[in-house]
Amino acid sequence: MRKRTNKEEWKQEFFVISELTKREIKRKYVRSYLGVIWSVLHPLLYMVVMSLIFSTMFRQSIENFPIYYLSGYLVWDLFSQTTTQVMTVLTDNRDLLLTVKVPKRVFVVSRCCTALVNFVLSMIPYLLLLLVFRIPVTPMILLMPLGVFFCVLFSLGIGYLLSVLYVFFADISYLYSVLLTLWMFGSAVFYPIESVSPGMQKLISINPVYCYIAFTRSTVQYGRMPDSTLWMQVILWAVLVYAVGLGIFKKCENHVMLHI
Repeated sequence: MRKRTNKEEWKQEFFVISELTKREIKRKYVRSYLGVIWSVLHPLLYMVVMSLIFSTMFRQSIENFPIYYLSGYLVWDLFSQTTTQVMTVLTDNRDLLLTVKVPKRVFVVSRCCTALVNFVLSMIPYLLLLLVFRIPVTPMILLMPLGVFFCVLFSLGIGYLLSVLYVFFADISYLYSVLLTLWMFGSAVFYPIESVSPGMQKLISINPVYCYIAFTRSTVQYGRMPDSTLWMQVILWAVLVYAVGLGIFKKCENHVMLHI
């Protein structure tokens, strides 16, 4: 039998990932009348609610609060969706894992791609709102996809870890939901970092999710080049967490198949 080349293996993996992603998107909206339109409406509804609640409180310190909030929320939602959906991917696809001979990581990547598709759809109203609020569109906006890429890489690393943990300890899903709530409040999604104590500011500034949010706000809303410290944080968090997550995932693959 002819041995498959790396190119053929990549093509097969890409095909499996694309098919799994399509299946996940269809399954998510199977009972919805509006379908993928909810991916557009969801962040807008959140923005309206949060603006009504917090815009008066932060009016003096945050200009264009709806854009400020939405910039943070979209990045947070990408991270939250990716890690939450990836967590259960191995147990959800138990039958396929036992019958289809492809690397197990493709199932993890497919859930990540599903969250990324939802993020791209959410970007449609976001870009329109930039025009509505007359936010100057500068060349710095071209750097935003880089921030998104590193955010996805970081989220994928966390997802690899969670997917393995969930196989052996299903209660991790409840613990992680609590952690996500704390993590969100520590990511300055809807408030300025300057509004908290200096000690909390230092803590938030090293929060990786906040780094990706700050990167997006800097490049899109303020049209500024992120400083060198932020660049370093954005890249290092992504590379380190992804490498650790993937390494542990590969090391535990055989144990996972015994317990799944």
